[in-house]
Amino acid sequence: MSSTKPEGIVWDSELKAQYESKRPGEYMDPCQDAASKSMKCLHRNGGDKEMCTDYFQTYRDCKKQWLIEMKELKRKEAKPWFKFS
Repeated sequence: MSSTKPEGIVWDSELKAQYESKRPGEYMDPCQDAASKSMKCLHRNGGDKEMCTDYFQTYRDCKKQWLIEMKELKRKEAKPWFKFS
């Protein structure tokens, strides 16, 4: 059995727009597509993790990029604790 190589990072401007337009408290995982592909790979290859390392790496890269972008967004929106006169 073999796995196919996944296509690049799945985090793009369309998913970013979906995430930013969701309602407060609504859960949305922008990397769900990568997670689903990695699970399908495991199922297709009988649970052999070695065959799916590219999919796992794609998911990790997506999550890492998403966290970096969310930290930057929060940093830009942050309000100062103290007002300086």
